[in-house]
Amino acid sequence: MQLFYNPNIDNHTQQIVFNKDESRHIVKVLRKKEGDILHITNGKGFLFSAEINIASDKKCIASIIKSEEKLKGWDYYLHIAIAPTKNNDRLEWFLEKATEIGIDEITPIICQNSERKVLKMERLEKITQSAMKQSLKFTLPILNEPIKFSEFAKLNFDDDVFIAHCEPSDKKFLKEVVKQNSKITILIGPEGDFSLEEIQKSIDKNFIPITLGKSRLRTETAGLVAVQNVSFLHQ
Repeated sequence: MQLFYNPNIDNHTQQIVFNKDESRHIVKVLRKKEGDILHITNGKGFLFSAEINIASDKKCIASIIKSEEKLKGWDYYLHIAIAPTKNNDRLEWFLEKATEIGIDEITPIICQNSERKVLKMERLEKITQSAMKQSLKFTLPILNEPIKFSEFAKLNFDDDVFIAHCEPSDKKFLKEVVKQNSKITILIGPEGDFSLEEIQKSIDKNFIPITLGKSRLRTETAGLVAVQNVSFLHQ
């Protein structure tokens, strides 16, 4: 299935007009013609089938003929708050793979040891959109604007919040603390780890310290290990 993304359609939409780039891709690259069926998601848990009425590489037009609500495929809510990596490609890799596996929300957190503090959010949005389409998922993860750790720690959470850090202390494995069918937030620090001040602040907020294993992991690897562990624990 070739999946397209359009956030503006819903159950009341009758016709879709694709922009020039999408129209060219549909007609010139995929060689679709009038009468062919396209599959589109709005990233909100719906799959739409649309029949091409006008197969123009400048303005392709299709009519919605069917809509289906699609379950996201996992029965928990996973929020990863992760420090941006110095190498932007590594953060993009995490977003892509986490979306493919299954994640609900991502927040870049700017920490005391963060080396990157400015992000190209439009590009990161496109990465998650592409990964959603490639993995045939119908719910697009929420990608929040970057926030300082100090501000993030002030937020009120109605879910369990875990912080993965490398300092020697009493830490739990995810399998010991993750509840079934729950809302989960996991904090992943920068290359230099969370500062001692940040770790103490998280403990004061009742964040639960966790370990992701004996190896010292890169930020993006730690984030993906957390996503995969939560997924595995719910299988």
